[in-house]
Formats: sequence, structure tokens, C-alpha cells
Amino acid sequence: MSKKLKIGVLASTKGTDLQAIIDEISSGKLNAEIACVISNKKDAYALERAKNHGIETIFIDPKGKEREDFDKEVAKEFSKRKVGLVCLIGYMRILSGDFVKKFRGKIMNVHPSLLPKFGGGMDINVHEQVINAGEKESGCTIHFVTEEVDGGPIILQMKVPVHPTDTPETLKERVQSAEKIAYPEAIRLFIQGKIRLGK
Repeated sequence: MSKKLKIGVLASTKGTDLQAIIDEISSGKLNAEIACVISNKKDAYALERAKNHGIETIFIDPKGKEREDFDKEVAKEFSKRKVGLVCLIGYMRILSGDFVKKFRGKIMNVHPSLLPKFGGGMDINVHEQVINAGEKESGCTIHFVTEEVDGGPIILQMKVPVHPTDTPETLKERVQSAEKIAYPEAIRLFIQGKIRLGK
């Protein structure tokens, strides 16, 4: 068995996709371990979720800190734990250029639309935009993170239909179900060396 990939997670919200990754690791489908979950929100349920599975959690208070300084603290914690892949899961902050450079090719994000459509938005706003635009399908995108917000190379996408009766909430639920399949799959491809970020 090859060495387990150490994953560092950045999360600001419930961490629904985090649960899917934890489940895949527990069932032996992913040769990885979550080194720690870091949040900028003390009450993020993602931290609770991690604790329930014996995963180390770290809250870093962003108050009064420049983005660069906050990210330096994050990078320090990840480096200490020899993290080989950073996963953003409902992370509501834009990463600094220095952080992106330090972990270049080792940062993944999930976005709740079929990029490049509806990039830049967050959470429920994205689903609202999709419905308002009269789209027939939506989905999720797992992509590498680069300096350009939501502009990094796409790893994989999963499509879901948009129903005429959808509200942003019902569409979000359907997209999240796809995310739970797509995110662990993207990590699997990374572990197998089948994807990498070009120069």
C-alpha cells in the first residue's frame, strides 16, 4: 500500500462534502487521511463534523489580520502536518497569491455550477443565478485553484438537471448530491497521479 495522502481542509460552513470524503476514507476507497480541518469561523459545523471523526480541528481568527498573514498561519499548520493536498470545502475566503504559489498544483476547490458559467459567486447566490438565467442544467465543478478566482483548470464536472419548479434551495440540494460523488473522485484521480496542474 503506497503512503497515504495527507489532506488539509479549509472550510467555513457545514462541510457536507467533507463528510463524503471522510466516508470514502473510512471505507478504504481513498488512500488518504485528513490531517486537519481549519476554519475562519469558530462555529462552522465542518469543525464539529471533523471532531466527531477524531480529526484535528483548528480555528484561526481572521479578525484584524491581513489576508496574507492569515494565510501564512494556515500554511504553517499545513506544512507542519506535511499536507500534500489542500481541499477547499465551502471556504468563504479568497486565498492570497503567496498561499496559492506555495501549494501550487495541490489546492482543489468545489464550485456549485458548471464553470466557466456562474463563476465568482458563492453558495445560494449561484443557484439563484442559474435559475434566473433559465438554464436547463447545472452541476458542480472540481478545479485546481490558481490566482484567478474560479478560473483554475477543471478536474471534473458533474451535471444535474434544473427543473422548472426548482428554488435555489432545491437546486442546491441536487448539486450537493453530485458534489459528494465528484469531490472524492477528484481526490482519487490526484492520488493516482492522473491529474496535475500544468506550469
